[in-house]
Amino acid sequence: MPELTTLKERATNGWRRQEQRYAHGENFPLGGYVAAMSVFGGIVAAAAATARLTGVRLPDRISPWDTAVTAVATHKLSRLLAKAPVTSPLRAPFTAFEGTSGPAELAEDVPGSGARKTIGELVTCPFCLGMWVSTGFTAGYVFAPRATRLAATTLASLAGSDFLQFAYAYAEQKAG
Repeated sequence: MPELTTLKERATNGWRRQEQRYAHGENFPLGGYVAAMSVFGGIVAAAAATARLTGVRLPDRISPWDTAVTAVATHKLSRLLAKAPVTSPLRAPFTAFEGTSGPAELAEDVPGSGARKTIGELVTCPFCLGMWVSTGFTAGYVFAPRATRLAATTLASLAGSDFLQFAYAYAEQKAG
């Protein structure tokens, strides 16, 4: 057993050195990212196992229309989760309010370290959330395609509405 402890200590110390070299003294939660990737992989594996165990068949294909609507819906839901004032209570345990960053969007700092910082960075980054949201939609097409299409269409319509709001504001600005 002492050999196992020594091996664990060597691996842990090696990881810490690697993390310090990589971060150059910055508060960069490399270990948290490993944990986040592990959780993501576990969720995907659990969804795949559930599909297999329940006999749910994967779709033969996803239509180009579903793909396009899902892309727009993923964009919209990711931005809503990461930036919208109405979803700030979800981010508040991991962030600090700094102000606004655009129409109906907040700027938030990600203080702390470790898991808090990792989660804070994930929930304030629409690009980061996009992978999780897209995976959720994909699982939805496997387990509940009709409800998923309804949700995706609703979010895509909202994104279209946002675009029209910006276009209208731009047109008003040019006309005035």
